[in-house]
Amino acid sequence: MKTITVFKGDGIGPEITDAVLQILDAAKAPLSYEIFNVGAAEYERHGALIPDDAFASFEKTRLLLKSPITTPIGKGFRSLNVTLRNKYDLYANIRPAKSNTAVKTPFPNVDIVTFRENTEDLYIGVEYKMNEDTVHAIKLITRKASERIIKAAFDYAVAHGRKKVTCVHKANILKMSDGLFLDIFHTIAKDYPQIESDDKIVDNTCMQMVMRPEQFDIIVTPNLYGDILSDLTSGLIGGLGLLPSMNVGDDYAMFEAVHGSAPDIAGKHIANPTALLWSACMLLEYIGETAIAAKIRKAVDEVLAEKQHLTPDLGGSATTEEYRDAVIAKL
Repeated sequence: MKTITVFKGDGIGPEITDAVLQILDAAKAPLSYEIFNVGAAEYERHGALIPDDAFASFEKTRLLLKSPITTPIGKGFRSLNVTLRNKYDLYANIRPAKSNTAVKTPFPNVDIVTFRENTEDLYIGVEYKMNEDTVHAIKLITRKASERIIKAAFDYAVAHGRKKVTCVHKANILKMSDGLFLDIFHTIAKDYPQIESDDKIVDNTCMQMVMRPEQFDIIVTPNLYGDILSDLTSGLIGGLGLLPSMNVGDDYAMFEAVHGSAPDIAGKHIANPTALLWSACMLLEYIGETAIAAKIRKAVDEVLAEKQHLTPDLGGSATTEEYRDAVIAKL
């Protein structure tokens, strides 16, 4: 039995977390949970975004399943996602987007894994107000961070039988910062002659991705572009409700849905828990429980294919609980 930390989060977070934990239990996943409320709602109740005992739990278990947390726009506290990634050096944000035949989109052949550098770039959040009309934001790119995310992408390609790694950048304009990232990519690519490598400017990548997404296999990119492009890949496969992710470092790993807390539908019991559930499957695979993860994935695929218990974001009318129960019935 493996103990993991669970953060319930804000908005739809508690609803989808409960559904996912019930599915994990039905699948007999060998997990026990230390569960905490975190985020804006927790701050309003007790004056702390993340309680000290929640941090202590993650530092003990080193495995975190985290549901969405609300981040204020343009004011207020800094993103807790960014805080956690930096505090625990979760430098690799891995977001797999794969078409599912049961979910109808114009793009049936998407199978893209985005490797997003997770600790620097504009996400360091360093801004200076130069005067009342001018703000200066710092973009940080370092050799250390670039090398380890690029190596992680190539190592993943080798381990998972992938064929190509594409570096996405804006080195035509940002010649020093993105230029450094691109130079490191080409140097490391030489150590993996069995893996095809190429690079694309980020704006061209966006166009190519919606015209011929099947040309992409693994993408590796600095923080900001990875955030944007991975959301784009979710649109190709049917929406953010289907995009899981993992954030890994040398010592800790955090698994989370890519989507936000969706306060507009919180409490309506119509949220799609699939992205968080598939993130939990990534956690299971990370700890070696691949058979149970495969069983859950198969159950989800069957429910999606039958189309009788789809949540509204997928064109259905089922509640979160009806979808949960359908997956459990398949298990």
